[in-house]
Amino acid sequence: MAVDTMNRPVRTKSRSSIPTALNTSNSVSTKRELFFRSDGSSKQHSVENGISSMRKEDRDMREREKKDDSAAARSNKMMDGYVGFANLPNQVYRKSVKRGFEFTLMVVGESGLGKSTLINSLFMADLYNSDHPGPSLRIKKTVQVESTKVLLKESGVQLLLQVVDTPGFGDAVDNSNCWQMIIDYIEHRYEEFLNGESRVNRKIMPDGRVHCCVYFISPNGHGLKPLDVEFMKKLHDKVNIIPVIAKADTMTPEECTLFKKQILNEIAQHKIKIYDFPDIDDEEENKANKSLKERVPFAVVGSNTVIEVAGKKVRGRRYPWGIVEVENMEHCDFIPLRNMLVRTHMMDLKDVTNNVHYENFRCRKLAGITSDGKTNKIPNKNPMMQIAEEKKDRIEKMKKTEQQMEQVFELKVKEKMQQLKDSEADLSKRHEQMKKSLEQQEGELQEKRKQFEQERAIFEAQHGDLRSKTLEAGSKEKLSLFGTMKKTMKP
Repeated sequence: MAVDTMNRPVRTKSRSSIPTALNTSNSVSTKRELFFRSDGSSKQHSVENGISSMRKEDRDMREREKKDDSAAARSNKMMDGYVGFANLPNQVYRKSVKRGFEFTLMVVGESGLGKSTLINSLFMADLYNSDHPGPSLRIKKTVQVESTKVLLKESGVQLLLQVVDTPGFGDAVDNSNCWQMIIDYIEHRYEEFLNGESRVNRKIMPDGRVHCCVYFISPNGHGLKPLDVEFMKKLHDKVNIIPVIAKADTMTPEECTLFKKQILNEIAQHKIKIYDFPDIDDEEENKANKSLKERVPFAVVGSNTVIEVAGKKVRGRRYPWGIVEVENMEHCDFIPLRNMLVRTHMMDLKDVTNNVHYENFRCRKLAGITSDGKTNKIPNKNPMMQIAEEKKDRIEKMKKTEQQMEQVFELKVKEKMQQLKDSEADLSKRHEQMKKSLEQQEGELQEKRKQFEQERAIFEAQHGDLRSKTLEAGSKEKLSLFGTMKKTMKP
């Protein structure tokens, strides 16, 4: 090895390998000459020996060349300064496989659209069975949020799958604000993760954030319902939404294509942001993403029944007019949906959740922006100063509260005084009315008395003699009776 003027190592070829190659080539040529010069009696035997020896020498030469190449490669690595960080992907792979993966999938839709069947079909596991029925079989009066965890293993890789379902969604007569429970659940998971990150002693905590929301659309053929539009508008900035047309076997291929176009037009019209496939430099992956994007919203059919078609067992549904195969891309979009959720875009869904939706929530939370859009400033000051300011704010609030209470008290006193004045005026008015009525009655009585006195005087004037006579007669009778009584009392 020589060194140039810049003190850099210069690679030089080894000279010992050149004569070796020449010698081997000369030996091969001499063998061939001897083979062609031999007589016919020993021709067959010499041919076999010559061919075997040639093959052996060629094999030995290739092995020596490989050894020389590997030695030269090792020497080149050492000269180029090979460190070994090219092995980092293997370390990350081993660590990831050992730790396992987590994924949270939320399914939202009305009852009876095949959510439980599709989830079982996606992961080929009985997440919902007779012991733990699906959300449609659990009758709920109001919207609730329930989660189910299951550990799946495939080829040594573990996946902790958490399925979040919403029984009761869209089943009530009045569905106003039925999405509020779902929003609260998603934000509560974000807040739990934020609190875990903000602790002094941070530990590796499970990721319970909702990474994907599969929204089931009823195959009515008339576009999105108002409930579908409002739900996606409320949640499109909080979670990755993937629209899915449920029970696509109820529509013809032409109807399904028109229905997809209508749904995409309404989504664009209402400015709803669904999950957007990332742009990748690789052409093959871009083609795959384009083919997946063309199938959105995915028209799916779910089935857990295995049937036999032409000697082949497939999962599907048997109808009187034919068989619908779940894993046939000509029948439905189940395979593209499964590939997108599990095989190709699961990590991208998690990255978008972490880097976009969770970061938006974190910024709003740290900036003090509440759910109604108001901003509460978070002071960045000394704790003692902050406590003093909070105390001052409380005192001011108490003073304002006292002033408000005094104002309310004064208003109530004024109202009471006004009521008393009104009642007093009413009483005085009633008193005057009663006084007038009594005076009127008294006047009438006086007039009646005067009239009675006049009538009495007239009567006495007319019947005065008769009265005197009756009085005298009565007195005489009394005297006669008194005299008889005296006589009878004498002995």
